[in-house]
Amino acid sequence: MSDSSAPELLHQAGMIVARVLDSAFMQTFTAILVAFTMGLAIGFERQWRQRSAGLRTNVLVAVGAAAFCELGMRLYGADGATRIVAYVVSGIGFLGAGVIVKDGTNIRGLNTAATLWCSGAVGAFAGCGLHAEAAALTCAVLAGNTVLRPLGNWINRFPIIAGATEAEYKVHVVCDHDHISDVRDLLDAELSLAQLPVREVEVLSDAEDQVELGAILAPTTVETAELDAVVAALERSSLIRSATWSVETTS
Repeated sequence: MSDSSAPELLHQAGMIVARVLDSAFMQTFTAILVAFTMGLAIGFERQWRQRSAGLRTNVLVAVGAAAFCELGMRLYGADGATRIVAYVVSGIGFLGAGVIVKDGTNIRGLNTAATLWCSGAVGAFAGCGLHAEAAALTCAVLAGNTVLRPLGNWINRFPIIAGATEAEYKVHVVCDHDHISDVRDLLDAELSLAQLPVREVEVLSDAEDQVELGAILAPTTVETAELDAVVAALERSSLIRSATWSVETTS
């Protein structure tokens, strides 16, 4: 190495150090670091519970949102950050849709999608320099996924209250195979008399000596007394072996 190149190398090294210590760079680095830390906290809780979007996903969502917001801030100021935030909100929405799975009548992944959306908001806060707000939102997300879990389980232990809950109501009848057509007509007549229109009638089970039909009601809120009266009227028919009704919450 010649003596003439030494000052040039020192100059380049000085420029690199100055770049690293530049306030704008440090602002970006701090935003990404805060987003990484907050996303790590949220992702750790998700990973601990074995959710599909865990540690890495939440960290990447938070860091990505922070990076985009910081980029908009650097290029166009507050107006640029505002534009980026709007795209982050919709973009994370598409990402969250990918973790929502419909399994029959059940839908799984809604909480995971909502957590990803909040991780994006945490990153957006960090990217806009609102680090305390990012930390506050992280605490709120963690509280929602942990502290509120026992409360949700406690509420779910209570039975469904007919007439006060939006749900799917179904009237069950058991009859012989030879009487299926007549029982269908009887079901429709009794439910129409009670002003409870039927959405559809399906075969719930089919054994050698009997069949169970289920009439799914169109209303999502029904009084218990109305259903009890319909069941009592159906059981008085000689065509029906047994009748009952059930209710389950809709997704």
